[in-house]
Amino acid sequence: METETKTQTTTELMTDRDLSEQIKRVTKDSHVRAENTELMLSYQKGQVTLAQYKLLLCSLYDIYQALEEELDRNSNHPSVAPIYFPSELARLESIEKDLEHFYGQDWREKIVVPAATKRYSHRLRQIGRENPEFLVSHAYTRYLGDLSGGQILGRITQKSLGLKNGEGLSFFSFPGVSSPNLFKQLYRSRMNSVELTEEERNGVLEEAVRAFELNIQVFDDLQKMLSITQSDLQGRTTQSNLANGDQMLTSTLQFPSAVISASPLFRMVLGLFVALATVSMGIYAF
Repeated sequence: METETKTQTTTELMTDRDLSEQIKRVTKDSHVRAENTELMLSYQKGQVTLAQYKLLLCSLYDIYQALEEELDRNSNHPSVAPIYFPSELARLESIEKDLEHFYGQDWREKIVVPAATKRYSHRLRQIGRENPEFLVSHAYTRYLGDLSGGQILGRITQKSLGLKNGEGLSFFSFPGVSSPNLFKQLYRSRMNSVELTEEERNGVLEEAVRAFELNIQVFDDLQKMLSITQSDLQGRTTQSNLANGDQMLTSTLQFPSAVISASPLFRMVLGLFVALATVSMGIYAF
């Protein structure tokens, strides 16, 4: 009985020291917050729009370009080498394929990303130069998230947007991974084997929280971009309706010029009527 208790205690201590478990623990609250952003809630409800997905792809391209370039450059670093799986995990080419599907061959000239995405990419390049071990946090957060929830999001995207034959959905496909669950176990094992000083480990854990915060900021900024675009479109529609209304009034209210010029009172009444009609149409349009 005593031997079993000691074995259990040793196992718990080893688990507590596992980097993957520590990251999961320190990012628990941030993970919940990320899932409750407006963009992710749209996904969970199965209400993702084409505009949302296209903007998301643009930001993912910018982020993965920075992440994978830094992983490639630091592939021999002792902290990066164990979790470096370009053949199985690399996303950049898949995202490029999806962007070309939606935007055409000149997609690089058309994509736009918010400021939060630029901050995220800048941070990835910064740690690639100064603290390559921190890349472990971002690789774990992004790749294992894509392998887990990403598969569900892929099915939601396909159903919501009516995409067929996998077109525009390459980002969610991992042809080099035959079993996502087994691969995630391998990845965590490799990750837990990374040797870090106590200071480096604390830095990696702090960076994992930062990774989630950066993702949340990207989601929020993307939703703001969509809101601004939708408001602009509504504004243009309203202006167009008002302009059409003015033209309709002008063409409908055609009185003989002799009658208008002959009666100042008639001109005043007519002007008042046009003003009231215009205001009424403006209220209706909103």
